Amino acid sequence: MSDRGALRLVSDEFLAQAVIAWQVAHGRHDLPWQNTRDPYRVWLSEIMLQQTQVGTVLAYFERFLSRFPDVAALANASLDDVLGLWSGLGYYSRARNMHRCAQEVMHQHAGVFPQSAQQLQHLPGIGPSTAAAIASLCFSERVAILDGNVKRVLTRYLGFSQDLSVVVNERRLWQLAHALLPRTDLVDAMPRYTQGMMDLGATLCTARKPACESCPLQNQCVAHRQFTPLDFPVKTRRIKRSAQSIWMLWARTQDGALWLNKRPTPGVWAGLYCFALFDSHQEMLASVPDVYRVRLLGLPVVKHVLTHKDLHLHPFQLELPYDRPPNVSGAWFESSQWERLGMPAPVRKLLHWV
Repeated sequence: MSDRGALRLVSDEFLAQAVIAWQVAHGRHDLPWQNTRDPYRVWLSEIMLQQTQVGTVLAYFERFLSRFPDVAALANASLDDVLGLWSGLGYYSRARNMHRCAQEVMHQHAGVFPQSAQQLQHLPGIGPSTAAAIASLCFSERVAILDGNVKRVLTRYLGFSQDLSVVVNERRLWQLAHALLPRTDLVDAMPRYTQGMMDLGATLCTARKPACESCPLQNQCVAHRQFTPLDFPVKTRRIKRSAQSIWMLWARTQDGALWLNKRPTPGVWAGLYCFALFDSHQEMLASVPDVYRVRLLGLPVVKHVLTHKDLHLHPFQLELPYDRPPNVSGAWFESSQWERLGMPAPVRKLLHWV
């Protein structure tokens, strides 16, 4: 896309007006974090929705609000309680940063979220797009979000063919996104526009099957006119994936207590409670008292996909007396205790599978 074409498109107000009108008539209005200007609820939803589907977030959002109805309650909670409630949602650094952010809002801002995107970005776990979402949805600040959905809508609409894996190109797209923002009646227009852009990307301008025939932008959309929506956005850099095998000792007592240890930070599953993990089968065997090794029960290998890595988990179950724990750091946790702990998703799935 040429700069001249971009400037022509951003010089009018078609996009903002069309998105706002569409959002009013056809956008999403029934999500529990919508129809509010409460920054706590909006912030909570934005953090949960990072790399997670709406359907998955809904139940977690309601449970968090029930347990931590405001930022003070979240700040005063223990990290173990927060991770326990987050357990299964994945990307646990979000929960750790969320807890730190709540504490900082209480201690540095007297329990009140800052109202500008610039100030919000200084809080743990809040990047430029999340800060803009909170500031525009709650405080009507004229700032642009640029999450994955919005990048897709804008690059298709503008025909922006520059590689977004290059920082300068993403910065250019952000400038164009700002130029396209509403200019009048910002108190109402900014929340509508921001929500509308997110709704468009989530419901119509989807990655693989865009519903162009229903899109309010189709007449001005470069990608639609050129029949090339799937060519956008352009991002050539690919994540280098790796694989790792891990042996897990699922040690338990006859009455259901589990031998768990808290994972170190940083590292995989940092801060969560987990079975003892080992780099090899031999290391795992060495942690089991000799007389009990014959009781080891090997279970099917579980593949767990992380952002940059595939984990191949080799679980082995073993029943031990309470006074003969494995030769590895940890402690026994009764079922009434471990059920409330933050645990990696594959560990919790194993516990409910067997």
